[in-house]
Amino acid sequence: MAAATLNYLDGSIPSSLRRNGKLRLRRNLDGSDSGFEGVVLDKRRVELIDGREAGCTLARHGFELRDRPLADPDFDFLSTAPVIHAYYEDCTALVREATGAGRAFAFDHNVRSAAGKASQDRIEGGQEVQGPARIVHGDYTLTSAPDRLRQLASPPGANDTYRPLLGADETLIPEADAERAIAEGRYAFINVWRNIDDAPVESDPLVLCAADSVTPPDLAVFELHYSDRIGENYFSKWAPRHAWFTFPGLERDEALLIKQWDSAGPLARSGGATGDAEEPGAPSTFSFHTAYFDPETMAGARPRWSIEVRCVALY
Repeated sequence: MAAATLNYLDGSIPSSLRRNGKLRLRRNLDGSDSGFEGVVLDKRRVELIDGREAGCTLARHGFELRDRPLADPDFDFLSTAPVIHAYYEDCTALVREATGAGRAFAFDHNVRSAAGKASQDRIEGGQEVQGPARIVHGDYTLTSAPDRLRQLASPPGANDTYRPLLGADETLIPEADAERAIAEGRYAFINVWRNIDDAPVESDPLVLCAADSVTPPDLAVFELHYSDRIGENYFSKWAPRHAWFTFPGLERDEALLIKQWDSAGPLARSGGATGDAEEPGAPSTFSFHTAYFDPETMAGARPRWSIEVRCVALY
């Protein structure tokens, strides 16, 4: 069985479900980060299950691989305008198909490459290329998920990626619909992740933790301080029950759906009182994920180039 060494949060860090100012970084408008503050890492060797053979699903595991060939094999992912005006639509259609949600909206994206980050490459009309995220994390929390949905129901700021989709006074999501979803409906943040290189992924592969192997004591809030807002992630402490999956050699014609937050999941519904591991069969709340780099097995490997488009589904 394959294995990987992952960067977890050290067990000495107190668990937390709500913001406490202990763990954070600062992010500028280009998407560049300051150093971590308060973070102590714990490197753990974990076994990896082949997700292609396991039949992973969004509903149970929090991630799912789909065959999704591009209509244009030569599509330019390093230019912001075509991604927003064409590829976003393909991503929202895929999210609707996979979830059964009535509506889906794409609102942001990142291109990631360690080589592109090192050479300070820039997306045409957008921010700098980002490096792979090499720490176990989930993209939203009990606080930041509803906060982000409300932000998407407000007029866009000058630096919001989705601004070209809207008129001057438009919002991406009607405010009443967002509030209804938060109060009594269901919403889910889902990323559409794709290899954008011509060759299969060799370095910095993505690995994902099954949602139903996670409990609330594993979590600690990590704050992202932007110029105009504070976002939150959950970092994870190691637990022997965590089940990790990989999809070897991801191709350009495949799309990996990663659930970042589902308001119908046990952890979300209970306000953190119950984890997904404690309600088998319930919809997953989110999947921890990370890239990893093994200098011995990946020496000389082709650099990874990938894109993730952030979407939200309303049911």
